[in-house]
Amino acid sequence: MSNSPLAVYTRLSPNRTSPRNHAIDTITIHCYVGQVTAQSAGAWFAKESAQASCNYVVDKDGKIGLIVDEGDRSWCSSSSSNDHRAVTIEVASDMVHPYAVTDKAYHALIELCADICKRNGIPKLLWQGDKSLVGQVDRQNLTVHRWFANKACPGDYLYSRLGDIAKQVNAKLEGDTMTGEEIYKELTAYTASLPLPGWAKEELEEAVAMGITDGTDPMGLIPRYQAAIMAKRAVQRGAST
Repeated sequence: MSNSPLAVYTRLSPNRTSPRNHAIDTITIHCYVGQVTAQSAGAWFAKESAQASCNYVVDKDGKIGLIVDEGDRSWCSSSSSNDHRAVTIEVASDMVHPYAVTDKAYHALIELCADICKRNGIPKLLWQGDKSLVGQVDRQNLTVHRWFANKACPGDYLYSRLGDIAKQVNAKLEGDTMTGEEIYKELTAYTASLPLPGWAKEELEEAVAMGITDGTDPMGLIPRYQAAIMAKRAVQRGAST
């Protein structure tokens, strides 16, 4: 079994069973109570006294750490049968209810789940919030720690969003189904968030003064009609001087 190429940090825990005795067909999402880094979480799981581990940790900044190889069973969910078949993921969270996670961690979690599914031949993430369906992976292949122990894990923040997580992961597995308009909006938002290069500031101010552009959204995408209008203005400006 391979590990995720999304992991940027590795610290393998001694708290594991090697190898796992079941093919990977499930994902179990946990909350790591504390807005930790991958390094600090890895250091804790590296202690034999912890008697706990996970396959991956997603930290507060969205960085992913490998703690237990996917080929091995982590000690994570208070259920050996679940952990033998599941890839377990600890996500850095607040220390109080509802154990919220950062946006960066949430998005990284979705990317990691999609990658796990692709590499392990899981065609779709299924979530019904039904403990009685544990092991029936054709009906539900997301599980939670609270089903196997008296714990709040993964916290209500993530638990209430497992349906959304499955939906977003499945969209990635099915391919990009965004409309052209949606893609344009995302690209526009991204380019608008980029800083204006220092060398371009003076040039932009001169262009505004010349009436070539109004200077709004200088890093945004430019449709052809806007480019044509600016070119026309520049030509007209040149002809009048």
